[in-house]
This record gives sequence, C-alpha cells and structure tokens, in this order.
Amino acid sequence: MLSPVNPPRRIAHLDMDAFYASVELLRYPQLKGLPVVIGGGRRRLDDALREHHADLPLHEIPVAAFPVLKDYTGRGVITTATYAARQFGVGSAMGMMKAARLCPQAILLPVDFDEYRRYSRRFKAVITDIAPVMEDRGVDEVYIDFTAVPGGQREGGRVLARLIQKSIFDATGLTCSVGVAPNKLLAKMASEFNKPNGISIVQPDDLQTLIWPLACRKINGVGPKAEEKLAAHGIRTIGELAARERDWLVSTFGRSYGAWLHDAAWGRDERAVVTESEPVSISRETTFERDLHAVRDKAELGAIFTRLCEQLAADLARKGYRGKTIGIKLRYDNFQSVTRDQTIDHAVQDAATLRRVAGQCLKRVDLSRRLRLLGVRVGSLTPVEAGVPLPSAPVAADFERKVQAPSVKRSSSAIKKQLVSGSLF
Repeated sequence: MLSPVNPPRRIAHLDMDAFYASVELLRYPQLKGLPVVIGGGRRRLDDALREHHADLPLHEIPVAAFPVLKDYTGRGVITTATYAARQFGVGSAMGMMKAARLCPQAILLPVDFDEYRRYSRRFKAVITDIAPVMEDRGVDEVYIDFTAVPGGQREGGRVLARLIQKSIFDATGLTCSVGVAPNKLLAKMASEFNKPNGISIVQPDDLQTLIWPLACRKINGVGPKAEEKLAAHGIRTIGELAARERDWLVSTFGRSYGAWLHDAAWGRDERAVVTESEPVSISRETTFERDLHAVRDKAELGAIFTRLCEQLAADLARKGYRGKTIGIKLRYDNFQSVTRDQTIDHAVQDAATLRRVAGQCLKRVDLSRRLRLLGVRVGSLTPVEAGVPLPSAPVAADFERKVQAPSVKRSSSAIKKQLVSGSLF
C-alpha cells in the first residue's frame, strides 16, 4: 500500500528514565533496585570508596560501603532519585535533610555532570542516526519529528519508538520513555503515561479519553500559580478547562495566556520541531552546604565566585558563545532570591571579565544577610565566529586582594557602609 502524500503529523517526546541516577547505576550496578539519590557535594565518591576498597573494581564494592542519606548533614538538594527512592516521596529539588526523614536508608551519590553530558551526547547521536529531525530540550529529553521517518506512522509511531528505545539501550544501557502524538504539547504529556521504559500513543481521537481527565498541571506551561487560580474557578481537569469559553479565559487570564489555555485544553499546538536553536542565556549556580556571610566567609565565597565564573567561561567556550549581559543570582537564608545584571558594550566569554562585571552587580544587592545560593549568568548571546579573536581582558583580581577583611578597629558603621556598597564581596 502506498504511503499518503501528506501523512498525519506524528511528534515524539523522549524522556530518559531517571537519567542521572541511571547513569550512576551503570557505574555501580550493585545498587540496582535500591533507593538511591543524587545530589549534595561534588566530592569524588570513587576515590573515597577506593581508599577502603583499593583492591576491588567499582562494581564489586559492597553496598554497605556507600554513604546513606541518614548520615548527611548540610544544605544540599536532590538532583534526581531512582524510582525505588521516589516510592518514599523523595524527588528532585527536595532538600536532602527532608529526604533523609522520608527515606533514611537511601544511598547518597554525588553528581557527575561530565559523565551525564557524555551519555547525553551518546543517546542523542543514536536518535539522529534514525530520525534526524530532533529538537534538543536539555540533557535528558528531546522532541523528534516522526512524520516522514520510516516506521513513524506504523501503529501511530510505536514501531519507530520501539526501534529508538532498543537502539539507545543497546548503545548506552539506558532506558527511556516515549510519547507520540499529533504535536509537542500532547507528546510531552504522553511520555509520562507509562514510565519507566514505556511507549504511549495519543491519536487525535484520544483527546477526551486520555487527556481531558488529567489535572491542568499536566499541561506543560501551567505552573502552580495558574493551577491555583484555575482551581479557584472550579477548574481542576483539562476537560473542565476545555469546557470554558475562550472569551472567558481571555478576560480572566489575559489575551495571550487565556487563548493559549483554550488551545492547550483542546490539544492544539502548531510548534515545529526545531533542530537548531540559540540559547537565551547560559548560567552556573551552586547551593552552599551551609549559609555563608560576605564578611565572615569572604575567602570561601570568593573562591566559589571565581570557580563559577571559570566554569561559565568554559561552558561558553565549549558551546561557542559569548555574551554582553552578565548577571548574578543570590538566594538568602530566608529563601528570598534576587538577581542583578549589567550589559557591557561588547560580547565576552573570558572568566576575568565575567568575574569583574558580575562583581559590579554584587554591589547592587544587600550583602549584610547570610546567603545559601550564588549564581552567575550570561545573556544576550552571540555565536563566536571561527577565526574572529575575542577581546582580551585583564586577569581578575584575586578575591583576597580585592576584598580586604574589615579591621577589628573599624567602626560598625564603616562595615555597614562597606556591606551596602558591596565591596566586601
């Protein structure tokens, strides 16, 4: 039978299953089936374990040798967790001290972003070898246009999804979940239907049976505030949202967002799968193990600040970008966050300039309070053209030289003035 000239649109959303944790289990297969969380400090666990088990390869180190969550002290947050840990209510972005109360026996592993990026590149290369129209949405998820790919229409896309799943597993040992639907909006929801290692197919006629019973929050783009406002009007499911008039949604939620809510509830989404897209910004941030103060912890903060700028500069160089807008992000001990940025007259990517301009941004925030998070960001990005030299910049001043400790004889008003000016950090 001949294929239709204009086949129906089939878009897939592929999401790797507990990606960071799954990569770690390749390194430590003895932890499979156990509750494991990834997060906390950046220390090298391999080295720590080998101190006591130098004669054993990593996969033979006994489970009892691994640190557990109940022994953790600090301010770290969980990056991800295995499905066994999630059964206890542990999840991403949860504080590890809270997670320790829910699942004290969970094994704790530190993050290893270099390894995760390496596996990310591997599974995406597998996909593009089979289906070249792929949109990169982060380290562990992509959209894929199945429409014109062989097998992309068979069984609604299930045949091609199964081939991609198997190919990724054969190449990496990792599993993924795939949702296939007429558009990106529905495919994103479908990929959550049958985790882990599942395939879910949504056809145009499945809207009322598969999509409308779901909570509004399942729509990618409906956040906690919108969900709360919808609930205040008695709208909790997507079906209830679809029952509201478009004009009412526009008058209640605004012209743009209200119209989008109506389209989303009816499964409408015309966005294309974009194979090349420019990032809006690139950033680096870290949450401290304990709250830090700009005066009393100036050396530690200075070292962290410099390292973030160096890491951000390396990210820019690796991805081939430079930027003109440089900013900082702080989170205080009361969880209040502030951001500041500054735009310079030429795009840069070197650590020295990033640190200098970000340091100027710090002068515009309150540094008399304790900090739990620090971040540095570069926006207004432009690609670096091959052969075009970057502007040079002076080496950043050492933090200890730039930030002088207040003298014990200095008055409290002088210290306060220095704090306000930002010159202490």
